[in-house]
Amino acid sequence: MTPERARELIRQQMSFSSGYNRNAIRLILGEIQREHGQSVTDKLILEFNLEQAFDIKPGTDLRGIGR
Repeated sequence: MTPERARELIRQQMSFSSGYNRNAIRLILGEIQREHGQSVTDKLILEFNLEQAFDIKPGTDLRGIGR
């Protein structure tokens, strides 16, 4: 998955704003982290303010999510 596609999917999940969307976003970030690394994942977390919205902090290891 490309970071651009991840942005689209995260935007979509943020618009629904329920607890299930947190899990979907974690899955998306896990895939991004496995393919593109921690720095790209952290940029997305900061860009969408996911720490405040879903308590997903920069530096979190999400590589095992969804495996």
